[in-house]
Amino acid sequence: MFAFDFMRQAFLAGTIVAIMGGFIGVFVIARGLSFITHTFSHIGFSGAAFAVFMGWNPFNGLLLFTTLSAVSVGQLGVKYFRRDASINVILSVFLGMGILFLALSTNQASFVSNILFGSVVGIGMKEVWKIAILSSIVFMCLIVGYRMLKFDSFDPVGAEAAGLPVRKISIGFLVLLSIAVAEAVQIVGALLVFTLMTIPASTARLITPSIFKMIICSILLSVASVWIGLTLGYYTDLPISFFITSIQGIFYISAILFHQLSR
Repeated sequence: MFAFDFMRQAFLAGTIVAIMGGFIGVFVIARGLSFITHTFSHIGFSGAAFAVFMGWNPFNGLLLFTTLSAVSVGQLGVKYFRRDASINVILSVFLGMGILFLALSTNQASFVSNILFGSVVGIGMKEVWKIAILSSIVFMCLIVGYRMLKFDSFDPVGAEAAGLPVRKISIGFLVLLSIAVAEAVQIVGALLVFTLMTIPASTARLITPSIFKMIICSILLSVASVWIGLTLGYYTDLPISFFITSIQGIFYISAILFHQLSR
């Protein structure tokens, strides 16, 4: 399996994205942003359609649109009711643009399949390097702002009372999340990207109450699901995304049973 360049590159890219998804996913769950990862992936699809229409690399358009939408959501509303309304409006606008660009584009079939369902085995070294660089930026930002982000995510009332810049933290986190989503779309596709960002973290939360241990556990579960999914996909010639999400589902159900039995 590892004799082939495309599998080595798939494992490398998948591992990087899995580690990032497992890390940032803990804060996604804590901040109640599970739905927004799904929203960003759909908006990213519109960005990829725009890039194809313009003759660009689809990933560049995907990253551009998800980042713009993250800033827009952050600026329009930090409070839950305002944020939900902002998400609905922004999603509608960007999806409408995506439909337009898709209709105007000439080469649709392979592009639509790759974006919706992922194409990790089609990732080249250039894309791997791009994923590695962007992931490094996300990691550094998360590590530098870890204390403030943890405080704001797990005790938002206390963070605001302590005078933390909660609005800036929220916008900054949304931008980091948009970058993570743009990268994860290449692994599992726009339709299933929220699973990579939420299920490992949700599973880890059932296993341990410690935030640090939760992050480690989430990363390990995320990486394990990607590795097993890639291996099974290679030997069965079935969709890798199916195996990744199914394995994560098994992990989650097992964690629920473990949690109930340990009570």
